[in-house]
Amino acid sequence: MKQNVRSTAVDVLLKIEQNQAYSNLLLNQAIQKADLNKKDIGLLTELVYGTLQRKNTLDYLLEPYVAKGLHKLDKWVLVLLRMSLYQMIYLDKIPDHAIINEAVEIAKKRGHKGISGMVNGVLRKIQREGTADLSSISEDGKRLALQYSMPEWLVKRWIKQYGLENTEKMSAANLEPAPVTGRVNRMKSNRENVLESLEGEGIEGSNGDLSPDAIKLKKGSLSHTSLFKEGYVTIQDESSMLVARALNPSMNEKILDACAAPGGKTTHIAELLNNTGEVTALDLHPHKVKLIQEQADRLGLTNIKTEALDSRKAVERFSSSSFDRILVDAPCSGFGVIRKKPDIKWSKKEEDIHRIAEIQLQILDKVAELLKPGGTLLYSTCTVDTEENNEIADAFLKHHPDFEWDMTFNERLPEPLKPYLKPAEAQVQILPHYFNSDGFYLACFKKKTTTGGETQC
Repeated sequence: MKQNVRSTAVDVLLKIEQNQAYSNLLLNQAIQKADLNKKDIGLLTELVYGTLQRKNTLDYLLEPYVAKGLHKLDKWVLVLLRMSLYQMIYLDKIPDHAIINEAVEIAKKRGHKGISGMVNGVLRKIQREGTADLSSISEDGKRLALQYSMPEWLVKRWIKQYGLENTEKMSAANLEPAPVTGRVNRMKSNRENVLESLEGEGIEGSNGDLSPDAIKLKKGSLSHTSLFKEGYVTIQDESSMLVARALNPSMNEKILDACAAPGGKTTHIAELLNNTGEVTALDLHPHKVKLIQEQADRLGLTNIKTEALDSRKAVERFSSSSFDRILVDAPCSGFGVIRKKPDIKWSKKEEDIHRIAEIQLQILDKVAELLKPGGTLLYSTCTVDTEENNEIADAFLKHHPDFEWDMTFNERLPEPLKPYLKPAEAQVQILPHYFNSDGFYLACFKKKTTTGGETQC
């Protein structure tokens, strides 16, 4: 079965390499198709995500041992070598000779004797001679990129934005497994009761570190529990849970979630409204809108109205000053969730950031008209790039003199975040190593009210 697991891993990694497909979707499909047991599912997941996470480091270490160069290899051979070297370097429990033998067997079945001989020769030479010492690389950007398997352009960008120390901590955090966290549906229960009930289902957990709605699992799967299926809990990162509370919805308000799929923040807002008022949830893609409705149904929420619509066209659909509060959880580069989606760091390019930043500002510009005077506009992203975050917030305020920072925002954030807040602004950047949560950004604006020719804050 182990050979089958490794062969399956090669298939998944090859599809990711050739089609730029999402690793999580391909992995789930492969698990269902291969009908693997729990232990082998764990190994397959480790092989796929680990090899993908460490791709450029593995290539750098392999290059000296492949005579004709990696670019001359068939893609499946390169993937097989990467996966085998990943096991040799990063997995302790599997002996090198077993890894090499299984790689050779896969090469024999997929190729010919010459290829299997080459795979055997490369891996055995690495076993004898070892690999290069990455810590000896003198240039900071290149060294960190290879030590922590990040694109060099992105590491250099982060060094400019956050400095060397924060960049190294952030890069290291992106290689750590993300904790499994859940959001308790306070309409139905509280953290203490949910944790007690989960314990009855063999799930060990504790209160979260950052959000008052969070629980953190020590072991077990949340999605297979009866509590999840019955809407007592939703799988969500703690950073993401801050959004709805920062928006601060009040009973019976009309709220717009302008970029809502897959619905985690939408449903949290609806829960905080205690199923009153109305949350209008927009997303560009109909199949993603369906996901929002499925979440609402599972949680027993009836105050969510979904619609497939480009939020930049919302002004054509809704009247001016229609909403008490608006959330723009904008499409972004996703560099705050690299540890969960390692594909992101290899598929995104620097020019993508510029393009996405333009869309983010367009969305904010358009939906601003839909907010009532005195209303709250919250902007959030799951990225750490300043061009998509505080630079967008500054540009929005510059373009919209009828908006200002909402200074009550800082009061609504949990105590652990206070050291990261700026006194004169209503924005916060969370980096992945701060709280072992997703990299995330929030900025909160208030629409000014005008009475008798005077602007009142």
